[in-house]
Amino acid sequence: MDLDRTVRALRAAGCVFAEDEARLLIEATSTGSSVDLDTLDALVARRVSGVPLEHLLGWAEFAGIRVLVDEGVFVPRRRTEFLAAHAAELARETALMPGHEHPVVVDLCCGSGAIAVAVRESRGPSAPAAEIYAADIDPRAVASARRNLPHPAIVVCGDLFDPLPRTLLERVDVLVCNTPYVPTDAIGSMPPEARLFEAALALDGGDDGLDVQRRVAAECRAWLAPGGHVMVEASSEQAPRSVELFERAGLRSRVEYSDDYDTSIVVSTNPR
Repeated sequence: MDLDRTVRALRAAGCVFAEDEARLLIEATSTGSSVDLDTLDALVARRVSGVPLEHLLGWAEFAGIRVLVDEGVFVPRRRTEFLAAHAAELARETALMPGHEHPVVVDLCCGSGAIAVAVRESRGPSAPAAEIYAADIDPRAVASARRNLPHPAIVVCGDLFDPLPRTLLERVDVLVCNTPYVPTDAIGSMPPEARLFEAALALDGGDDGLDVQRRVAAECRAWLAPGGHVMVEASSEQAPRSVELFERAGLRSRVEYSDDYDTSIVVSTNPR
């Protein structure tokens, strides 16, 4: 199956970016100047059946980085680059403070670890390294995150804060949580790529989409350093309620919105 045939097959299946996807699939099945046509045909058939392109390739592009993503693992969205960029900015600001040259960054509900990877890469080779931790309840996600975040980063498996080392209590400078926030009743209207091929626990945020954020808000202050920050992604409708959750926990909260990414994040700060 050559490029034209691959493009036609993908376009017929409704792939909006058929040309780009075809080139990536051909690249993935090429050795030197030859293409393994049987493998290409098999990948195209799976893509036509709805399997996410990122799961077929084994990676997703996020913040200009190729992040490894195993099948079944939540695929990092482009809109979440806005959350990652803010986390990286706060880590840089923290590193300028005396005694915080190695900011402690925790990526909770980390999935493939994409946000932590983006924060780590943003530091640059000459900057002091951040102390990076990541956690997720899904063992498949943790396996991907460990491939993306080798030692000295620490990636643990468990429910929210439970698996984190207790030595992090009152030490976390930047806690970034891309919690599931799709209301349960809205899961059925999501694109098949997400609802059929990604773990439901990475999508389902409960009746109003804020169940996991409530738990984060209730527990996060014990982990934050004085002046530390916690950040979550939320829909524009949810963001004001997310602010209320974190303010009731004693944090100062604000909403940041990006036109470029068409998304909202809530940034909350622990008083000093």
